[in-house]
Amino acid sequence: MKEIAEQAVFSNSLIREVTDMADYEQLFLNKNKNENRVLPDVSPKDPAQIQYTSGTTGFPKGAVLSHLGLINNAKFYAARCGIRKKSTWINIMQMFHTSGCGMVTLGCLNFGCRMVLVSIFDPKLVLELIVSFGADIILSVPTTALAILEEQEVNPRDMGSLKVMSCGGGNVAPEMILRVKESFNCNFSTLYGQTEYCPVITQHHLSDSIDDVCMTIGQPLSQTAVSIQSIEGSEILPIGDIGEICARGPSTMIAYYGNPEATQETVDKAGWLHTGDLGFMDQRGYVTITGRVKEMIIRGGENHFPAEIENVLREHPAISDVAIVGIPHSKWGEVIAAFVRFNDEPVSAKELKIFCRAQISPQKTPTLWRRVDEFPMTGSAKIQKFKLRELELTEVTIPLN
Repeated sequence: MKEIAEQAVFSNSLIREVTDMADYEQLFLNKNKNENRVLPDVSPKDPAQIQYTSGTTGFPKGAVLSHLGLINNAKFYAARCGIRKKSTWINIMQMFHTSGCGMVTLGCLNFGCRMVLVSIFDPKLVLELIVSFGADIILSVPTTALAILEEQEVNPRDMGSLKVMSCGGGNVAPEMILRVKESFNCNFSTLYGQTEYCPVITQHHLSDSIDDVCMTIGQPLSQTAVSIQSIEGSEILPIGDIGEICARGPSTMIAYYGNPEATQETVDKAGWLHTGDLGFMDQRGYVTITGRVKEMIIRGGENHFPAEIENVLREHPAISDVAIVGIPHSKWGEVIAAFVRFNDEPVSAKELKIFCRAQISPQKTPTLWRRVDEFPMTGSAKIQKFKLRELELTEVTIPLN
């Protein structure tokens, strides 16, 4: 980390200092304690930080976020998780991401509870910390949640203190939710959000039914309006129709740093943040996500949503994780490709096709099957699907027989 920091600031004359957070003397040293400091006047709507998007579909952009948006988003999120002053939160999320420095850190700050910060993710260590600190909540993304779950299933521990596992940042498979509830005997709260909204947009209540937890991404967070809009025309759609998920409220980003064109494309004149994600809303205000506008696969004029196919394949006992990607095709426009990581020994493409066909229609069943040992990931542990597409187009993937 020190080497990375030194490379990042090399020849940058504006950098005043680089602090090693593991060096307590350096971290808490007030070098100017004898000097008068005139603090600037800061209002709630002023910029607090620039957070870069995950880069799952392309190059990251810097979202300028406000004090108002960050502190209140974290407060509303933590409140829905049931946090109180006596809570202990194991923080495994990256501190360069709104989940680590925003949701968890500011959530704990809002309620004055204890936070245990983990520097490097290790599922065995995380479980040991939950036991030793009597922790009652943890936030994860699907990849880290799966790693924690698999470690617990192999080496069970007494998880009696854990009350809530919160999870977001990607498609959360119903099968994994059921396994978590069985192994940890705790509540599971799925959330949905984006960096551009500080980041939580929707979240489950702890009292929600198992069907709602497995099949939806919850209701809008407090002080947040959510609408489903047509992809072309930005018209608000009726209940049950699939369209683009849009959000509006005090947590909306101020702008993309130095990128007014991208800002105008993302936040419209009415203040709606266009997430680029597809979904629908029911009469109770619960939202179900179906995929991404940019990830939506158009095969022969028909729209296919990767999340639906991924959820089916994750039910297969041999599969650890899967990513569905559209690959350009001269006849169909795009074909569906499945990139699969197995728990142990791979199974054949034929077996997986039969498994799919038992649950979804033939046009939704992947045409291309590829085996991966590791997925290309962002710094926030999300699968970079555009890199999988690039690997396929350069013919360096491993076909599944």
